[in-house]
Amino acid sequence: MSEDAAPRLEGERRPATDAEARALASAVRLRILRLCLHQALTNKEIAARLGRNPATVLHHVRTLVDAGFLAADGERRGARGAREVPYRATGKSWLMDGAGGRGPGSDVVLAAFLQEVAAAGEEHLESTRLGVQLAPAAMEELRRRLYGLLDEYARRPADPDGEKWSLYLGMHPEP
Repeated sequence: MSEDAAPRLEGERRPATDAEARALASAVRLRILRLCLHQALTNKEIAARLGRNPATVLHHVRTLVDAGFLAADGERRGARGAREVPYRATGKSWLMDGAGGRGPGSDVVLAAFLQEVAAAGEEHLESTRLGVQLAPAAMEELRRRLYGLLDEYARRPADPDGEKWSLYLGMHPEP
């Protein structure tokens, strides 16, 4: 697999197992998956990009590998001859329903997105809001079409010359 090629997603969406849901119930782990989506990174490189301790990041990396969300690329030698293992996201997390779910009072997907926006700089965020009033059938159609469009783009191969973007979609009923 070339350095810039994203893994090809295969399979249908399905409910996450308990182990898969636990593996994705961390904003740090979701950020690791995003970092490793288009290029393989070593634990040390991931830790540096997250500004975290490599030992702590290694725990998260191992959890993601054990659950099948990260896969090791071929071993390589680092600058000083040390053994390095780069990891790449498998794309499996996109196919999980109920993964990265909410704990009491928290949404790890939102937390990961906010951390990514903070790292990129809010001036680079493109955001919009829309209020709608829809019958249940129309709301279901909206969800189906939105997720269908997202799935279409998630399954496209990465463009080696393209820019990397992160997208967050949040919907809620109005109080």
